[in-house]
Amino acid sequence: MGEKERGDVGSPMDHAVSYESLVHAVAGAVGGVTAMTLFYPLDTTRLRLQVDEKMKAKSTLVVMANIIKEEGLPAVYRSWFPAISSLCCSNFVYFYTFNMLKKFWLQGQPSSNSKDLVMGFVSGVVNVLVTTPLWVVNTRMKLQGSTFRGEGLRLTNYTGIVDGVTTMMREEGIRALWSGTCPSLLLVLNPAINFMVYEGLKRQLLQGRPELLSLEVFVIGAIAKTIATMLTYPLQTVQSLLRFGHKKAGGQRGVLGSLRHMLYLLRQRVRTQGFLGLYKGLEAKLLQTILTSALMFLVYERIAGFVFRITGLVPRGRN
Repeated sequence: MGEKERGDVGSPMDHAVSYESLVHAVAGAVGGVTAMTLFYPLDTTRLRLQVDEKMKAKSTLVVMANIIKEEGLPAVYRSWFPAISSLCCSNFVYFYTFNMLKKFWLQGQPSSNSKDLVMGFVSGVVNVLVTTPLWVVNTRMKLQGSTFRGEGLRLTNYTGIVDGVTTMMREEGIRALWSGTCPSLLLVLNPAINFMVYEGLKRQLLQGRPELLSLEVFVIGAIAKTIATMLTYPLQTVQSLLRFGHKKAGGQRGVLGSLRHMLYLLRQRVRTQGFLGLYKGLEAKLLQTILTSALMFLVYERIAGFVFRITGLVPRGRN
């Protein structure tokens, strides 16, 4: 089986449906779920800071303590299962698409930063189009029962993802399920940059070695996510507002309308909170996303490596 993976070009269908891509997808999904579960309270705190304009930008731990004091400990774990379910599906789609493209394009040859960026971008677009409805409902469920200081925030009472999807379709139309798709499509640059930096650093460290140390995987995963997050955070803030269904966010149709509305929200945030308002919640996001990404890559590499070793499969692009 290993010889076939290294030397056989195969048909397009072989690339689209492959055991190797499935291993990467499952390992990525398990890694993401493990990491998100551990650092979930930080993501809840970040989201609250992004969408509640009246909440003061205190330190992450202070905000988290206030949420627990006012709403109880379960508040920071609100909507954990929908979030984990969404993340599992999202990571599976992204890792599968990325490794399928790698297998089809590289044909076993070494990759490059530019190719990693392109494959990451395409994988992100596929992921957004497939899983955005899950994330829209998840964002709203995570904030159900929250105590808001700002106005114009839509209150919901969904019992689960299926109920959220059906309720939104009935009350707001099917378009609402893809709220925030425009910034989400722009935000595919985040995982694309993340994977480009991670794969580039990984190639440099792997020269002449079979695999990386766990600490090395964790560190380069953290570095890659830091760079990606800093470059794309303002768009993440707008994405959260649109997904949550800000009441002042209606009436925009089409790509141009979505772009205009996205720019409007960016201008509004700058006008009411200053330029730093675009980075509100960044501390919580950096803590959560860096630790989550680093741990995700660590679990992903170890699971994928273990499966490949016991099956004798040598993955393409290992260099």
